[in-house]
Amino acid sequence: MGVPAATEGPATAREPWLTWLSYGTLASALLVVVIARDVDDLPREDLPTILAVTCVTALWIAWWVDMHPSWQERRGLMLIFLAGLLALNLLLVLCSPLFGIFTWTGYIFAGYAVRGRWPMVAVLPVAAINALSQVGGRNTFVNDEDGPVIYLAVLFCNLLIAGIMTFVALRTEADSNLRSRRMDRLAEANAKLAAALQENAGLHAQLLVQAHEAGVLHERQRMAGEIHDVLAQGLTGIVTQLEAAEGHSAERDRHLATAKRLARESLSEARRSVQALRPQTLEAGRLSDALDEVVRGWTDMHGVRADLTVTGMARPMLPEIETTLLRTAQEALANVAKHAAAGRVGLTLSYMDDVVTLDVRDDGAGFDPDAPRELTDEGGFGLRAMRERLNRIAGTLEVESEPGAGTAISACVPAIAIGGAA
Repeated sequence: MGVPAATEGPATAREPWLTWLSYGTLASALLVVVIARDVDDLPREDLPTILAVTCVTALWIAWWVDMHPSWQERRGLMLIFLAGLLALNLLLVLCSPLFGIFTWTGYIFAGYAVRGRWPMVAVLPVAAINALSQVGGRNTFVNDEDGPVIYLAVLFCNLLIAGIMTFVALRTEADSNLRSRRMDRLAEANAKLAAALQENAGLHAQLLVQAHEAGVLHERQRMAGEIHDVLAQGLTGIVTQLEAAEGHSAERDRHLATAKRLARESLSEARRSVQALRPQTLEAGRLSDALDEVVRGWTDMHGVRADLTVTGMARPMLPEIETTLLRTAQEALANVAKHAAAGRVGLTLSYMDDVVTLDVRDDGAGFDPDAPRELTDEGGFGLRAMRERLNRIAGTLEVESEPGAGTAISACVPAIAIGGAA
């Protein structure tokens, strides 16, 4: 008879039929003993003694298992219960081997009285008592010379069968407990996952709101930069040409024509900015060609010499990069025209392995970079607009200037070519 492995909590509270099975087998054994008292081969014990041992055994089980099931959680007390039960089982078998009908339940109680692998040890005394009942009790040792040999053989068979069944029961229980723990951990992991998913849903919603706000801010900055780079510069040029036409009647027609051209170009670029298209000068050629066209147009408009130098291997960059460099050059030239009173301007476009730089230098009045112009209705937005535009593509802007010594600005952007990183 195999034994259930040690479990957590009162076992009989979950499986009360086990103790009632013990009561039933004990009563059945007592009935058989009483009926078979006249069989000559069986030991003859006084009926009062048999009844007394039987009642003590029943009370022993009732006291420890039925009346105080919580004691099964205390290993020391349960070992006392098991030891007492085995002693009573031995007395019953000595009274009559027919009590073997009951004593096999010792395997069951051994499984609940000890924990871990100890049921394998508890099997030994239980098997010894059952083997004694199976060979006919103490009469085997008294009346049969081969009694001890027969007993040892029967004991070996009991130990073999009970040991195997106990080991299987222990292994099955261990696997069941392992599966139970895994299911508990899985349930805990699922609960954590559900909580994480709920938290992620909230974070996702928050990120969507932040992304929307960032998109709105980015678009506002882009439109502000486009308005400044396109409309403000164009209108400034128009005003400059109209003022020049008023003061120089001989050049009036040329200034008016230039003003009209600036108005048309500004209107066209404004429409392209609203549609987030590339500047028209970049649509037809490379960045160096577009910068050369801007430089020549600026020279013709302001009568100040401006030269463009290109170094390195020119190659197409991402549209955002080329547009940013073109707008930076336009803004830098516009600042020179408005503030520098320069006699010469030099632009250098340098293609390197990982970056592209645009340097704009003039020999004008210069200024103190630590005391930039305040934002007013008249301007002051130029350097700030350039920096914001460059920051959007991970670029940088460096400004070197001092009063009376001219100004040099350097814009540096990543050299990300069309189709991959350079």
